[in-house]
Amino acid sequence: MKKIRTNLLLLMTTAVSSTFAASQPRIHFEVSFKEPQAHYVEITMKIENFQRDFIDVKMPVWTPGSYLVREYAKNVEGLEAFDEQGASLATKKLNKNTWRIDSKKKRSLTVQYRVYGFEVSVRTNFIDDSHAFLSPAGTFLYIDGLLDLPTEVTILPHSSWSKISTGLTPVEGKPGTYHAANFDILFDSPIEIGNQDIFTFEAAGVLHEIAMVGGGNYDKARLKEDCAAIVERATQIFGVNPNKRYVFIVHNYQSGGGGLEHLNSTVLGATRNGYQNERSYIGFLGLVAHEYFHLWHVKRLRPLELGPFDYEAENYTTALWIMEGFTAYFDNLLLRRCGFLNENNYLQALSNDINTIENRAGNQIQSAASASFDAWIKYYRPDENSANTSISYYNKGALLAMMLDLKILAATNGEKRLDDVLKAAYQTFYVDKKRGFEEHEFQTLIEQVAGTSVADIFEAAHTTGSLDYNRYLNAVGYEVIDYNDGRELPDLGISTSIVDGRVVVTAVSRSSSAWNDGINVRDEIIAINGERLDVHGKELNRVLQTAAIGDMLQVLIARDGRIRELSVTLMKDNRGSFSIVPLVDATPEQQRLGKIWLSVP
Repeated sequence: MKKIRTNLLLLMTTAVSSTFAASQPRIHFEVSFKEPQAHYVEITMKIENFQRDFIDVKMPVWTPGSYLVREYAKNVEGLEAFDEQGASLATKKLNKNTWRIDSKKKRSLTVQYRVYGFEVSVRTNFIDDSHAFLSPAGTFLYIDGLLDLPTEVTILPHSSWSKISTGLTPVEGKPGTYHAANFDILFDSPIEIGNQDIFTFEAAGVLHEIAMVGGGNYDKARLKEDCAAIVERATQIFGVNPNKRYVFIVHNYQSGGGGLEHLNSTVLGATRNGYQNERSYIGFLGLVAHEYFHLWHVKRLRPLELGPFDYEAENYTTALWIMEGFTAYFDNLLLRRCGFLNENNYLQALSNDINTIENRAGNQIQSAASASFDAWIKYYRPDENSANTSISYYNKGALLAMMLDLKILAATNGEKRLDDVLKAAYQTFYVDKKRGFEEHEFQTLIEQVAGTSVADIFEAAHTTGSLDYNRYLNAVGYEVIDYNDGRELPDLGISTSIVDGRVVVTAVSRSSSAWNDGINVRDEIIAINGERLDVHGKELNRVLQTAAIGDMLQVLIARDGRIRELSVTLMKDNRGSFSIVPLVDATPEQQRLGKIWLSVP
């Protein structure tokens, strides 16, 4: 059973005293790097004032914000324990992530272990000779049942490194030492150690640090100005910025992306030389907006199930369509409000979400709420059939958020919108009630703000199939049109890639020609209608361009080393080409509401 704990969402100060109560259990970590080139970090955990016959220490199996059991304990090795005199204490591994220490009621003991880290991502450790990125949930052990204990972390950088970037609170008078009020905060505070390029800016009354790792062709002045604009616009939505300091840790790669939110920091992946490409740069700003928005929406305003956390098992919720979906809606909306996207760019971004959802067979199989609940086994574990069985709660959640925003605008004659809902929800649940919300409570709050029912949209979140976009878009003078409506084109229903000069099937769409007549993923397509495919697969495109619906193709394939010929009847391509466009006959009132929706305040 998950133990009831105090809420992790505590206000953090810029500096704290290093003095603990004498009788209170104390935990102090020391982090060092003897062999960074071999991808190891050395951890010493000192436990004081905790006299028990034995102590069970555990490693989390996942990290909040990334809904997958990652089995961090697999990277732990060489765990040993010692008493105050340096004598060894017996240890025994109880399960995959728990070690029992025969502490013999010792007042003080030390646990030492090493952690391997060489996975490039925003939620796993990476250590090499140039820097170390530590994801705390995959680095620091905790005492079973004592996640509420405060802790200190002292970081001893490798001799070739000189900088530390983290959202943890520095301890006065102890360089390189940081404090966390509890393990929830520790696990939510990633650490970058190396020679990163650090620069700062102030926005919304908050000091922001940007730590650039890996170089890049970024323009510091432009980044500071543009990130500050995003911070100010996001803060306007909620009316308050709860942090005194915020850290962006940016990992620049040859080709990179992705991000992970934290309470007062974020970790972003970016393309090292993509900052001077306008499209790539705007994409990076969208990532900044997305992860920054999360400091309110997920990290503080959250579903009841997402905190306090059980770090040893999946934490299920049906509300990721609200948390990630709404954030995915507001990231582009913030770019629009900052002037980084013009009206056409913004509508195209929404249209892209519509095309992604409506052209995915899984939209008929999985709802946004189910996608949220099954994130642990589906979204983070995609396979060749994922497009046929699942959707993204990001895309569909963003479209549901759009529908809510437009319905609120129409119901209040443009006086209120989804911004007002989030501001009220933040105040109600985070500030006043100091707990997460249940989904029905969130729906009720929306209806109170809007003065109208939104049961239709919440029902849509829990059912499969297409959304009625125009029911909401028409109210603000826009509509979705399908440019493929009325077109009769054949489609084989496969995706392919070139593997060692061979055309190999990588996906088969549900109910398509290939699906019905037996083409499989991993089949090599050798020839069609007796014509050998070239190494680029151009022959396949030529056949489809000259064929008609109902034509039968003879497809020669290789499967598991055997040659087969399949007869495949071409079916109609049912994919749409959707776009949001202005209503031709929009009324003045519809146009007025549309301007409010898309305006740059």
